[in-house]
Amino acid sequence: MPYKIITDATSDLPLALAQQWDVHVLPMEYTLDGTPHTYSPGNSELPLKDIFAAMRNGAVAVTSQINAYTFTAVFEEYLKAGTDVIYIGFSSALSGTVGSAQSAREDLLVKYPERKIAVVDSLCASLGQGLFVYYAARQQKELDFDAMVTWLEENKLNFVHWFTVDDLVYLKRGGRVSGATAAIATVLQIKPVMHVDEQGRLIAVEKVQGRKKSLRGLVDQMEKSVNHARADVVFIGHCDAREDAEMVADLVRERTGIHNIVIDDIGIVIGAHSGPGTVALFYYGVR
Repeated sequence: MPYKIITDATSDLPLALAQQWDVHVLPMEYTLDGTPHTYSPGNSELPLKDIFAAMRNGAVAVTSQINAYTFTAVFEEYLKAGTDVIYIGFSSALSGTVGSAQSAREDLLVKYPERKIAVVDSLCASLGQGLFVYYAARQQKELDFDAMVTWLEENKLNFVHWFTVDDLVYLKRGGRVSGATAAIATVLQIKPVMHVDEQGRLIAVEKVQGRKKSLRGLVDQMEKSVNHARADVVFIGHCDAREDAEMVADLVRERTGIHNIVIDDIGIVIGAHSGPGTVALFYYGVR
């Protein structure tokens, strides 16, 4: 039976790739200084550059998870048409969105017992989630529903996330770091090199002094863990920091020999928490 791969805007999956591989990307809502907006990769109501410029000037962005009602409405359209559904969601350690999708799934399976619905907790974030979805979508013609779910569960921990932020104030707002740590880091120009671990949690691995060292640190970590046999593409994301993302891409080419690199925006749903200047590196790695 046919099935549809669905993800959400936290994946930051580039619009062109979502269209090429027929992935349904659910938009997400956020507010900027109290004004509500909708964001989807490649289709933001406000230009991302303008949003991050506003944040640099003190504007506050607040995000909302997708509720069960929305999942029910979207899933049901496919189920009615005889299409099964696989939803690949944002890490449950960082959001309750997967829980909302699970609630929708339970209700819909009562109504459509002949259909299949899978909710996969990606344990990923941003373009790491996007890369995971991209790898899956490329195999959809070869894998039936059950084989795809098995592949997703067996491979999700191989999608590696490394990132650095330019200002810890945004992580401080989200409770990820203390106010004192953020203040000291700002004065000393300390930049964290951070990782999403195997539980899907955000952790700081090292702290370096200076922006360029933190960017090189991303590639240092990649060299230790990239799976050269499987990493045929690398995703690099950024929050209004294209030049820094290009620098990371050059280092990846030079130090790993991988030349198929996609550089794209980290959207406001993730960027609201990491802040302008965030740069992130995603690839298929070894555990």
